[in-house]
Amino acid sequence: MILLTITHQTSMKLLPCLLVLFLFTMPKTASAQNFKTAVDYLNFVSEEQEVISKNMWKYTKAIAHSKSDKNVTNKRKVLIKSIERAILKIERAKGFDGDRYKNQVLDYLNFNRDLLNEDYAKILDMKAVAEQSYDAMEAYMLMRKLADEKMAESQANYEMNFHLFAAKNNIEIIKNESDLGKKMKLSNIVFEHYNELYLVFFKVYVNELYLWEAMERKDVSAIQQNTNALNKAAIEGLKVLDTTNVYKNDTSIVEATRTIFEYYIDESENQIPELVDFYILNESMTAITETLEKTPERKRTKKQIDAYNKKVKEVNKAVKTYNSINDKLNVRRQKTLNGLNMANDTFLSKHIPKD
Repeated sequence: MILLTITHQTSMKLLPCLLVLFLFTMPKTASAQNFKTAVDYLNFVSEEQEVISKNMWKYTKAIAHSKSDKNVTNKRKVLIKSIERAILKIERAKGFDGDRYKNQVLDYLNFNRDLLNEDYAKILDMKAVAEQSYDAMEAYMLMRKLADEKMAESQANYEMNFHLFAAKNNIEIIKNESDLGKKMKLSNIVFEHYNELYLVFFKVYVNELYLWEAMERKDVSAIQQNTNALNKAAIEGLKVLDTTNVYKNDTSIVEATRTIFEYYIDESENQIPELVDFYILNESMTAITETLEKTPERKRTKKQIDAYNKKVKEVNKAVKTYNSINDKLNVRRQKTLNGLNMANDTFLSKHIPKD
């Protein structure tokens, strides 16, 4: 983000839309429909861009601080409306020294509007299913990155045209960084760090989702396979955390993620095997019961009946153990996830400005 100063006349602020949209603000001294100088025209454009910048910052803050996807979506719609209003006003006004620069501004605004309408709308749709798999989450984050890169490329082209227009009209540009520019630059860095850590977490987390889907099916083979996968992923995840660079010495997310990974390791190594034993025991109980039921009462042997009664006692005892372990896992899992959610919220709240 930079503050562009036109020597001895006025100044222009540069602001990214989402991550890179520019805003030019100058003293409001010229008529929007009658441009005697290039500065007058840039002043007119800046009046429209200033509204966009404010709505962009509200959208960015909503992404960082809001817990409501609906609120984020509403802020995006407001941002789009502000761009559309700017497009309409600039289209109706005459350009300065022809329409070349005017059309370049319109191309830039139209591109940003379409990007917000299409790519960022797709991103929201992808977010809704991102947690179904690691591939879906990775695709969602890649889509976000590509959209930001498109915006950055558009911004670079627009900035080039701006400087060419200024040079053509003998306007000297002095670059300075604005307060809002600093906030946006800071937000970009914070989000990049946050997203990197979240993907590290999710790569392990998704294995537990698969594990408990297998648990619900009581599929012993799948349970054992996913237990091993979870254990391996959690151990590897801890190694990644050990080499992760933290932002401004803030280790809160790293430590909260570490706590979850340690929980996953204990769950996979010590708790799940006992639950698997219960499923195997239950399968054995089912087999004995079916065999006994198929045997007419008068043909049932004492050995069969004793084996059945013994198995019933074993299952009843195992049910209590199973329920106890399951309850403790649920409590501990929720506690660790709540801890990470709180760490994430606190991290974003602490490092991304609210004003």
